[in-house]
Amino acid sequence: MAKISDYVKVKNSKLAKRYAKDKVEAGHWVEDYLNEDIDMVGDIRDFIANIKEVCKFGFVGHHYKFFITEFLPEIMSHSQKMDEATIKSHYDDQNDIFRWFLGPRMVYTSGYYKTEDETLEQAQDNKLDLVAQKMQLKKGESLLDIGCGWGTLVAHMAKNYDMDATGVTIAPAGAEWGNKLIKENGTEDQARILLMDYRDIPKKKYDKISCLEMAEHVGVKYFQTFMEQIYDMLEDDGIFYLQIAALRERKSLLWGPDQETIVWGLFMNEYIFPGADASMPVSWDLRKIEKAGFEIQTVENVGIHYHKTIAAWYENWLSNKDLVIAKYGEKQFRMYQIFLAWSVRIAEIGGSSAYQIICHKNINKVPRKRYIGRLALGANAKFQNSSSVSSDETTDRVMEEYKTKKIKTMVK
Repeated sequence: MAKISDYVKVKNSKLAKRYAKDKVEAGHWVEDYLNEDIDMVGDIRDFIANIKEVCKFGFVGHHYKFFITEFLPEIMSHSQKMDEATIKSHYDDQNDIFRWFLGPRMVYTSGYYKTEDETLEQAQDNKLDLVAQKMQLKKGESLLDIGCGWGTLVAHMAKNYDMDATGVTIAPAGAEWGNKLIKENGTEDQARILLMDYRDIPKKKYDKISCLEMAEHVGVKYFQTFMEQIYDMLEDDGIFYLQIAALRERKSLLWGPDQETIVWGLFMNEYIFPGADASMPVSWDLRKIEKAGFEIQTVENVGIHYHKTIAAWYENWLSNKDLVIAKYGEKQFRMYQIFLAWSVRIAEIGGSSAYQIICHKNINKVPRKRYIGRLALGANAKFQNSSSVSSDETTDRVMEEYKTKKIKTMVK
């Protein structure tokens, strides 16, 4: 039977007793490893694979301190000033850190794998085109991408789908990156990244609106209001695409067999995604979406794709270990090492997943027939002798070009 000492080398003699037992609290392990009081023996992924055997998942003193002094104030406030400070502290002026694990696409959301052996870049390209298919993009339509990260989706849709695309972020480094990419693509006349809080987006209508794994940062307090804001900005015949991370539904909020996910979630909120407290079960998300006035068309679980995406991020991070430590130190490397290695497991076992949700306004005049002949994954179903199937000219053309290898990826 495995025990914690099989995976840990104690450097701080004061902790020898803690690691002499068969199991240790996962919360203690995180802090001890980040503080360099212990080292891991072998690959940390071996430890993570056996974490249930060698760790307990109760709350430790550090958890209570974080919950009271940081987590609760964030949930209760989520003021514009607080959100801006939180996001900037995490995302701004650290493009190199993110590139070291995200790779050249700079897409911080789940990819979409068509086969087991596709690369991370292929999976992210697949995802971008899948979003286009699901939203049934048409040439010249207006697209708003809220929380656009480094602008990769905006740039892709402008170049490959001829959209008038606008991205919004509050991270200056991300906006600068995205606008540079748009300029390199030669699409400045039809794409732009705006530096602003989502609450300051000008009141105008868009044909299509997307939000990929940003809504979690809005927080539980404002999630409903955010969905209503999107409803008001969407044209009556428009389509809203939401990609969102969601935790497993639990019978008990705090205790139970899935306690590992809660302890992992506390680590994630403190060190990786501060303020992202609206990571809830997908049923919670769907109720809020419907309450805002939307009709849900499709919901697809892409959690296993996230598992593979994060595994690829982990390999990228390890390959850049020396660069990370040289510039940011050992603790920064270990922090993201824990995040990526542990998140691979959590996604694989379903503790946390990601969902792609397509919806539109739940009003009488919505053109619902446009979904006839379309599979849940967004691709057009090809039925013989069926003139009733509506096809999207732009999407069909792009996908055919991909099949014949006429189109090249837009990000170098």
